[in-house]
Amino acid sequence: MTKEELKRALQGGLIVSCQVQHDDPVYSIDFVVKMAKAAKWGGAVGLRANSPDQIAAIKKEVDLPMIGLYKIWHDDTDVFITPTMEAARQVWEAGADIIALDCTDQITHDGRPAWELLPLLKKEIPEAPIFADVATYEEAERAIKLGADFVGPTLYGYTAETKHITEPDFRTFAKMCRDFKDKACVVMEGHIYTPEDAMKVLYLGAHSVVVGSAITRPHLITKRFVELIGGYKTNWREDEVSKH
Repeated sequence: MTKEELKRALQGGLIVSCQVQHDDPVYSIDFVVKMAKAAKWGGAVGLRANSPDQIAAIKKEVDLPMIGLYKIWHDDTDVFITPTMEAARQVWEAGADIIALDCTDQITHDGRPAWELLPLLKKEIPEAPIFADVATYEEAERAIKLGADFVGPTLYGYTAETKHITEPDFRTFAKMCRDFKDKACVVMEGHIYTPEDAMKVLYLGAHSVVVGSAITRPHLITKRFVELIGGYKTNWREDEVSKH
């Protein structure tokens, strides 16, 4: 697909994030492929997946547009979404249709602001649509100026500035949609746990909406129920945002 065809294919629909980490109780490549098949069956217009092996396995079985990323953790940084050019290259070669990367102000393991990879990637793989994962309005604005095709508040709640956040910021997201809708596709990702909230962000102007943990991570879904039943003695979000 061309960039414009991808944008049209995803517009107004649900993108399901199908990811498993090595320490998840449901970890297996087979499981992530089944999640993707289930998402397509349910009507998803696109998928989001992590790591070259999972991306390649899903693309082999499911013909939906794919946002691909590569999560790599280091102890000295909170930047983990496609943090290097090599990681981005592997995502693209695995078959992703869109490359997602951290475009926040956070400093990477290599000692540079994460957003600096965006213009370098545009030069390295100019044909690749880029999804900028950000945490703030200002980061979204800069990413779009640097050429991001898609932008979403994926990292809202994961950076030092926003780590206290556990709910979506609908007001800021609506402002992003109003201000940037003619420059890039503003996609809602993060903190969406009900169909009602997904509909709400589409009403606010989202090009599309990504949902992950609420659909594809049964251990976290279970933990949310258990914690409410137990009177919120623990916080399931600590497991969702933990390093793997």
